[in-house]
Order: sequence, then structure tokens, then C-alpha cells
Amino acid sequence: MNILVTGGAGYIGSVTVSQLLEAGYKVVVYDSFIKGHKKAVHKDAVFVKGDISDYMLVLKTLRKYKIDAVLHFAAFIEAGESMKVPEKYFHNNTINTLLFLEAMLAVGVRKFIFSSTAAVYGDPKRTPIAEDTDLRPTNAYGASKLLVENTLSWYHKIYGLSYVSLRYFNACGATKDLGEDHSPETHLIPRALQSVMGKGAKLQLFGFDYPTKDGTCIRDYIHVSDLARAHLLALKLITKNGQWQKIYNLGSQNGFSNKEVIEAVGRVVGKSVPYVPTSRRIGDPAVLVASSEKIRKELGWKAKYTNLDEIIESAYRWKLSHQLGYQS
Repeated sequence: MNILVTGGAGYIGSVTVSQLLEAGYKVVVYDSFIKGHKKAVHKDAVFVKGDISDYMLVLKTLRKYKIDAVLHFAAFIEAGESMKVPEKYFHNNTINTLLFLEAMLAVGVRKFIFSSTAAVYGDPKRTPIAEDTDLRPTNAYGASKLLVENTLSWYHKIYGLSYVSLRYFNACGATKDLGEDHSPETHLIPRALQSVMGKGAKLQLFGFDYPTKDGTCIRDYIHVSDLARAHLLALKLITKNGQWQKIYNLGSQNGFSNKEVIEAVGRVVGKSVPYVPTSRRIGDPAVLVASSEKIRKELGWKAKYTNLDEIIESAYRWKLSHQLGYQS
């Protein structure tokens, strides 16, 4: 089976590509390197350099490699930035994804797995968050993803598109060879590691006045290998007979505050993380913790990595062996 992975040179995409190849799939990585890394492209994958907005190149790639299904990771992901330049997020995450879907439909590819986000829920009234929770994004990033989800629902009804939308909570951790290397880095665990290792500016901790146990945001952290494994299960689902329309949360069902994460990084590294308290970022909800009961019951998935210190240790090991990221 031939699988196209957009953003397959990025953090979650590269780990998923590795698992797909191990499972025996033939994989084409489609990436522009705007955010991805050449060294993260698996040696056994076919690589096509291109942007998802390049309609003719997408058509050519889908036809040339006789693609059966698409896993779509290519997107901008910085929620804070999305509240400063929302047009960047709506243009790339929404408009460009819809152009890509048009090309898929034009060549008859009707199996699609979408990398969505917990940001579609906004600031939920209850936790853990189930898939039927009201969708009220508080930042443009979440809104840009929700627009695609809404479109997928219509394409399923009208064109018979089979799709699974996977709403990630906080991706984290690393494998031996693949890890998190964003520029700029906005995720808490790698930023805390950079700070304690002296590889970047002192960590800024956004917000101390949230209605939580210690005043900082609470998030659900999910190891990147667990995320990738869910994509393979979703792929098996949509390749069965029938037309599929599914939405699943991907989380550990455990919440950790920002201060707890910083303390855990300190335990793993063996010294306290220097940080600077600062004001909230616009659009950051107080608590995001997933209910993953639906995907557990329907696909048999659950997080294998549930110990926060172990997750951080995997990221720390990768940082030690890649001190300049993929430039190392």
C-alpha cells in the first residue's frame, strides 16, 4: 500500500513515517522543509520536496506513486503566534489543506488522516475532554484546524471521502534518532531542557494566575511514539471496506501543570530549571486534558508512555546526542 505523508520531515510526521515503514507500507514523504528537516527524512522513504499549495505538483505526486492514502501533518502549530498573525495560519493550515484535498479528489484518492489539535475545544467547561465537547477555539490555530474538520465532514457526505481526524494534546518525547527541533521552539519540555542545558534563553513561563492548583496551565502530555501508533491504527481502519468518518482524541488522560513539568525536567537533568514568570499568552486555555476512551474502545489504542519523567528522559537523551538539533 502506497502512503503519502505530508510534513513527513517534521517532528510527529517523521516518527510516523518510521513506524509505517516498519509495518511494511511504501511511503512517500512530501515536505517543503519550511519547518521539517532533511536529516529527519527516512532513508527508505521516497522524498518529494514541495509545498501543499502546489496543486500541479501534488497531482503529479499522487499519480506517479499511485497513492492509496494520505497522512497530513503539514501545518503551522504555534498557538501564540496565531494570535499575532492569524492570516498565516488560515492561509496555510486551512486554504492550502483544502487545495491539497482538491487534488486528492481529482485523482480519486479518498482516504485521509488529518493531524488536528485539542485547540479546537478552546477553554472547555469540563475535563477530561470528550470528542462531543463543544468546539470553541480560543486561538486562530485551533480555528484553522476546525475549519478543515468541518470541510472533511462535507467531503465525506458529498464525495465519499473516508477520513480520521486525530485531535492531539501535547506531543512530547523522542525516539533514539528522531526528536523535537523547532525554530523557534515553543513547546514547554524542549524549552525547559534548552534552558537548563544552557542552550537557549532563560525559560519564560506564561501565566501564574490560572484557576488551577498552582496557577499555571495544565496540559495532557502524549509521547510522539504513541501518537504515531494511533495513525497506523487509523490507517488500518480507513482501508477496510466502507466509508469512514471518525474523530478521536489522543492524550494520556493525565494532566500536569507547567510548574510540575519544569520540576520534572529538573529531576531528570539533575538541576533546577531557570525560568522567568511572565504574563499569559492570549488564547491559552487553563486546562486541556483528554478523554481517550473512544479510541481505546474502537481501535484498541492507549498511551504506553504514561510516566512524565520517562517521557522527558527520552527527550533529554535525544537533546544530548543532538545538541544542535538536526544540525548536529
